[in-house]
Amino acid sequence: MKKMLLAATAIAAAVIAGSASATEFAGGALNYNVAATSDYVFRGISQTDGDPALQGGVDYSRGLFYAGAWASNVDFADYELDLYAGVKPVYKDFTFDLGVLYYNYNDDALDSTELKAAVSHPLYKGTIGAAYFYNTDVDDTEYYEINASYPLTGKLSVSGAIGEQKTGGFKYTAETLGLTYAITPVFSVDVRATDTNIPEVIKPSAARLAVTLKAAF
Repeated sequence: MKKMLLAATAIAAAVIAGSASATEFAGGALNYNVAATSDYVFRGISQTDGDPALQGGVDYSRGLFYAGAWASNVDFADYELDLYAGVKPVYKDFTFDLGVLYYNYNDDALDSTELKAAVSHPLYKGTIGAAYFYNTDVDDTEYYEINASYPLTGKLSVSGAIGEQKTGGFKYTAETLGLTYAITPVFSVDVRATDTNIPEVIKPSAARLAVTLKAAF
């Protein structure tokens, strides 16, 4: 996993002087991304106990179909590797996303699979959407959210989401709001605040601010 993340970093460095573009592959397009973040936050919970993370991924798309892989360091396992695939049909101004995600760690007891159903719709110059995730490995576990994004300028955009995570008899609300600035066609920086309604004595769920530098090409 460390070799994979280092390779992703090397790829990003190789295109610093270039422009963002997809690579043709098997009749479709390959896109790569690598990021360094001050805190990896997932659904309001820090996955690195407030520490930085190095992340990288690859995405393939052809027509309605997409698939990809993404990796990050976490504090409760040696790594996290996400594998996903799905389809994105379009009806009028609505874009749907029907997919499956597999979360893999070095501990099999942590592995799980989610089914995803999402939809987005243009709102003025921005987008509004909703998403639902159902965990097939952990009983009575689901997550749903509403989200939106809006361009403030040609390079600056604002986005946010509010969702609810449910696991067994426990549930909590997660909120996020952030600004993303496109430094170049390849590089962007994201500053994002997150919070939950879980008592702040539980450190990973406390309100936090994360800064992420990302390269996508």
